[in-house]
Amino acid sequence: MTIRTRLRTPKALRPLALLGPLALLAAMVPQAAAHADGPPEPRTVGDVTSFTRQGPDYRLTAGRTEARIHFVTPDTFRLELAPDGEFTDPTGKDIVLPQGAPPPTRWRDRGDRYELSTSRLTLSAYKAPLRFALHRADGTRLWSETKGLTWDKDGTTQTLARGADERFYGAGMQNGRGNTSHRGKKVEVGVDYDWNDGGHPNSVPFYLSSAGYGVYRNTYAPNTYDFADPVRATAREQRFDAYYFAGRTPKDVIGGYTRLTGRPFLPPLYGLEVGDSDCYLHNKNRGERRTLDALKVADGYVEHDMPLGWMLVNDGYGCGYENLPEVNKGLADRKMTMGLWTEDGLGKLADQVRAGQRVAKLDVAWVGDGYKFALDGCKDAYRGIEDNSDARGFTWAPESWSGAQRCGVQWSGDQKGSWDYIRWQIPTYAGATMSGLAYTTGDIDGIFGGSPKTYVRDLQWKAFLPAVMTMDGWAPSDKQPWRYGEPYTSINRRYLKLKESLLPYMYTYAAEATRTGVGPVRPLALEYPDDPKAATDAAKYEFLSGEYFLVAPVYEDKETRDGIYLPRGTWTDYWTGRTYHGPITVDGYRAPLDTLPLFVKAGANIPMWPGIRSHRDRTAGSPLGWDLYPKGTSSFTLYEDDGVTRAHRTGASARQTVTVHAPRTGRGDVTVRVGASHGSYAGKQTSRPYTFTVHSRTAPRTVLLDGRPLPRVTSDSSTPGWWYAPTDHGGTIHLTTPSRSTDHPFTLNLPGASALD
Repeated sequence: MTIRTRLRTPKALRPLALLGPLALLAAMVPQAAAHADGPPEPRTVGDVTSFTRQGPDYRLTAGRTEARIHFVTPDTFRLELAPDGEFTDPTGKDIVLPQGAPPPTRWRDRGDRYELSTSRLTLSAYKAPLRFALHRADGTRLWSETKGLTWDKDGTTQTLARGADERFYGAGMQNGRGNTSHRGKKVEVGVDYDWNDGGHPNSVPFYLSSAGYGVYRNTYAPNTYDFADPVRATAREQRFDAYYFAGRTPKDVIGGYTRLTGRPFLPPLYGLEVGDSDCYLHNKNRGERRTLDALKVADGYVEHDMPLGWMLVNDGYGCGYENLPEVNKGLADRKMTMGLWTEDGLGKLADQVRAGQRVAKLDVAWVGDGYKFALDGCKDAYRGIEDNSDARGFTWAPESWSGAQRCGVQWSGDQKGSWDYIRWQIPTYAGATMSGLAYTTGDIDGIFGGSPKTYVRDLQWKAFLPAVMTMDGWAPSDKQPWRYGEPYTSINRRYLKLKESLLPYMYTYAAEATRTGVGPVRPLALEYPDDPKAATDAAKYEFLSGEYFLVAPVYEDKETRDGIYLPRGTWTDYWTGRTYHGPITVDGYRAPLDTLPLFVKAGANIPMWPGIRSHRDRTAGSPLGWDLYPKGTSSFTLYEDDGVTRAHRTGASARQTVTVHAPRTGRGDVTVRVGASHGSYAGKQTSRPYTFTVHSRTAPRTVLLDGRPLPRVTSDSSTPGWWYAPTDHGGTIHLTTPSRSTDHPFTLNLPGASALD
């Protein structure tokens, strides 16, 4: 059903009606003022002259200007403005994915405005002049325009009132910033190939507000967001096209945006291991080498007992490749995966994938001018892997756009390793999560430059990013993690192995990103949106890895770290077991070179794979570990699948929940309930032993497994049982179960254990 209304001529314009229809039209559509000495002034949309509804779509006319509203879900709608009355969409089907049936809507004429509503939102369209405001169904204001949409030859701008305490996040990868509020700042969104502090590679034309909404500008044009008062959001084109998302939390808003433009992809397990990139054919910096020489470097990882998931064996700048099948087999024998990067385009990708390539690094020629070109390159490379193998697409790129979260890791480009490099990268990647980018990263200690100390410090915290690689590029010598010798080699090994052991934890959060759009690396403001300090510089140089780890990297040549902000809750120093009660700022934290300031939130239940160099080392009988920090009642659901193929997309996966019941404070009974593993996939363990580390200030009187005592054993025993280590991390109960069927739950009781205080 189509409904049309035509408005009476406003009183202020009735005398002009005597001038005839052309003069009246000119009055209702403000024209550019004539200036002999400068450009014409911007135009602002005029008064509404007609209103039309057709199903979930509404159209308002203001002279020759047309506005169109389409409701996508009860929380999401699209607003377009065509100054000349002709709607266009340069993005086509590139970015916004097909959506379900639109929701029921209703409208009312309130005299001075139309109200267009779903069950959750009301968009008010004021008539004279046309301007918009958005409210929740309960009347809470989300945003309101202080003036109508404005355009000139350089762009189209929306101007919004800024709330007294309103904070803003997003705009993609913003180097040196992003994990704290953009309030009061101007943010550029577009391709600039500035890969250093202040640049904005991998921009995204999306921002979200603490008021409970987000905006995606559906465009390939560059954007500028000025979060002053009022807020001015401009895209450099003479059209307006934006989707709006409402949510009670920032996670809800990110979920709405990625529901529209695509959830982040789920990387293969090897993609969450560290990667290595170098040139192994005619490398002028290293002397003559052949592609098969990559295997000698791979041997270095094995010999130094260091995890490595994948290798890029060429670099795309005159460094090609040869003998790919032999290189692939050699890497596979060393439990590693082969990748390639190139400037030659995608024409050879099918043959390369059939030869074993499973990682595609998109270099500058693949992303070109960015925007559509970059997004198409990401999608084509991703599909190229999947169309020619049973593996998951896995790409890296230094420039991208909205939608690239579906197909790749966003990499911040070529930088020089230094202390300052560490500093500005810390807020960059957590901030990008606020734009639905789940996998953002930079090279360990940069592509060139660096030092033994900066390499160690950079690797430490990047071990808590999902994706990371070490790259040599144009450095004077190779930069693998053992090249500087001791003590650096041992420290690097320690953190690489910690990253490897935490793969079940990180992989579970990667699977969560695929469901919700929220990536594993998070600014404090995402998990603590009501904490005013989380949005400020007090939390700028730290982030959360998942919900449980708080990482506060050292970014100066010092052995102490000041200004570590811990939000509400109880936090345990991962190394010493000391507890802190937030909110609190920790100064003078002792952090010698081998120590990353790292804290775990009380209530954490962290799944781990103990004692492995590669996830490929795991067998049908390998144990699953859980690192538990009891306080109150908490649970964590482990996600598992085959880690490589696309079978999970049709349901081949499993989930297992561990729930811990403990006192809120003091000594009492701690109960650990391990649920059955629900679901199946190729290679799923039918049974496995479990190891637990339970952090407790006191030893339990006994440990019961399904009501039966586990034997107390010595600390070096390999048999099932338990022991208590009072000096280990402030007190830890260690226990190992016999192999248990994954189809059946079991319960551990630890009477006399204590909560974390």
